[in-house]
Amino acid sequence: MIRFHLSAAALALLVAIAPAQSTAQDTPAPEGLQDKQRDSEDGLSLMERGARMFLEGMRGEMAPALEDLRDMLLTMGPAMQEFLREMGPAMTELLGRIDNLAAYQMPELLPNGDIIIRRKPDAGPLPPPADEEIDI
Repeated sequence: MIRFHLSAAALALLVAIAPAQSTAQDTPAPEGLQDKQRDSEDGLSLMERGARMFLEGMRGEMAPALEDLRDMLLTMGPAMQEFLREMGPAMTELLGRIDNLAAYQMPELLPNGDIIIRRKPDAGPLPPPADEEIDI
């Protein structure tokens, strides 16, 4: 439904712009065409008003969803900050050990609850390990 609204908004803007481009000529128009140009200028203002009304209507329809999103972010904000404060150092260490995320497959949850992340077969050789001891 949003795609339809965006397509309709784009169409309305294109229709509003088209008369402006056709009336922006350097040569003066004959008498009969000048009347038509004035009429098209009135039509342009009608198109602008129509586009404005359409966009205001869309904003009105989206307002409740945006308000819900704002409320959700306000409630989740403190919890996300606490999560990042606690897990941030561990995530930084983990990302430091992984050379390229695109070289790994999606994580799998094993029946025993372990999570395994396999390296893709076409990812190439692993980088040489650091001189640190590895705890297993």
